[in-house]
Amino acid sequence: MEDGGLSEEAVEAACKEGDPITKDYMMQQTMLRVKDPLRSLDFYTRILGMTFLQKIDFPSMRFTLYFLGYEDKLDIPADLRERTAWTFSRRGTIELTHNWGSETEKTLSYHNGNNKPKGFGHIGICVPDVSAACKLFEDQRVKFVKKPESGKVKDLAFIQDPDGYWIEIFSAKNMVVLMSP
Repeated sequence: MEDGGLSEEAVEAACKEGDPITKDYMMQQTMLRVKDPLRSLDFYTRILGMTFLQKIDFPSMRFTLYFLGYEDKLDIPADLRERTAWTFSRRGTIELTHNWGSETEKTLSYHNGNNKPKGFGHIGICVPDVSAACKLFEDQRVKFVKKPESGKVKDLAFIQDPDGYWIEIFSAKNMVVLMSP
């Protein structure tokens, strides 16, 4: 491997055409465990502007799933069966998993993947204006890992949700500039 990662040729050689059966596969959800669903639901809806899509309880296993995404509320079906099928057909949703009672466990915290041992890193939210988004986050006292003007890579930010998961905040137009030689 080169100092800069894989060469373009190595990437091309490693990436094969998927089996035809995979043509209709899609990235549907990322699951994050949350300690306090009220805090997390408030953060993802009010701070990040996501729409609450559906709640599914599993009483025998004592947990609840909350699905959120960037969807128009008017598109959400009222019928539960239709809503469930619709929710699971959305691209790029967040599944917040709450294990009942975790909100009362004082010492409980979830590994965010950025502490050792490192693993999962972050989710990314594309916004039209990084500066305007960061102003909102500052006004709402959201914890920053990195502000747009700090670090080697400018014009993107990292914030943390109530459980410490990192969220990259970027603009598509800025990414083009960042990736230019």
